[in-house]
Amino acid sequence: MNIKPEFVEFGTKDGLTLPGLLYRGKKDKAVVIYLHGNGSSSVFYDEVENRPLAYALAKKNISTLYFNNRGAHIIKKLNVRVGKKDERKRFGMAYEKIKECIEDIDGAISFLKKQGYSKFYLAGASTGANKICVYNFYKPKNDVEKYILLCGGDDTGIYYHTLGKSKFWKLLAEAKKKIKTKHGEEIIKEILPDEFFSYTGFFDIANPDGDYNIFPFYEVLHKVRLSTKPLFRHFQSIKKLTLVVYGDKDEYAWGNVPKVVGILKSYQPKLVYRIIKGADHGFKNRENQLAGMIASWL
Repeated sequence: MNIKPEFVEFGTKDGLTLPGLLYRGKKDKAVVIYLHGNGSSSVFYDEVENRPLAYALAKKNISTLYFNNRGAHIIKKLNVRVGKKDERKRFGMAYEKIKECIEDIDGAISFLKKQGYSKFYLAGASTGANKICVYNFYKPKNDVEKYILLCGGDDTGIYYHTLGKSKFWKLLAEAKKKIKTKHGEEIIKEILPDEFFSYTGFFDIANPDGDYNIFPFYEVLHKVRLSTKPLFRHFQSIKKLTLVVYGDKDEYAWGNVPKVVGILKSYQPKLVYRIIKGADHGFKNRENQLAGMIASWL
C-alpha cells in the first residue's frame, strides 16, 4: 500500500500554528492522532518512519495524523498570534511545559472534526505517552475513544539517577528560583553533555511533583521517594480503553521491562498490556510488528 501524506496546518487556542502530515484512510471517519517524543523529534525529517503505522491503519480505513507539537526540536522559534499581531516566542524541548499539550491535542481534534472525522484515537510514544496521561487527567471528558501508550518513560528518575542526588536537587532549586525571578528562559550552562534546557524546561521535566512525572518507576524500583504527591496519579485516572506497549529491550526501563509493566498493572489491572520481544525504546526493526498490533487492537 502506498499512501501519499497530505501536508496540513492547524491552530491552537493559544495562538500557535502547528504543521503535520495526514495519511487518509478510504473512509474519513476514524483517525489516530500520533504524539511524538521529545528531544530533536520531528515528523518530517524521516517520513518513512511514519509509514508502517499509517499503512496498517489505512487497511482498516483509519486515517493517521502525525504532527509537530510545540515540543518538537530542541529550540524552535514560532509565531504566536496575539490579537491581530504575531509574536516570536521560543518553543521546543528546551522550553516545553508538558501541560500545554492539552492545547496541541485539542487543536488537532478541532481541525480533524472540520475534516469530517468523528472517531478519535490518541497514540503517543515516549513523552507522547506521558502527554496522553496529562491530557486525560485534566480533560477526562474528551472526544477520544481509545488511548495507545507506547514506551512511556521516567524522565524525572533518569535525571535524578544521572545527575546524582546533590546536583539534581541543587539544579531543581536553582531552576525554581530563576523562574520566580522571571529568568526561566535562560539556558542552563552546565547540566549533562548531551542535554540542552532552559530553567523552565528542566524544572518541568525533572520536578517530581510536576505533571511530567507520569511513570515514576525509579522511585518504586529503588524505594526512593522523590515526590510528595501520589505516584502514578495521572496514569491511574485513565478510564478509557487503553493499550500499553513496551519493547523488552527498552533502554529507559531500568533493565527490567517485565517488572516495569508489572508496576503499571498493579495500578491499572484492566488495561491491555503487550511486550514486543527484541524491541528497544524506539521499536527499531519492530515497527511493522508494532503497527500490526495497534491496528488489530483498534
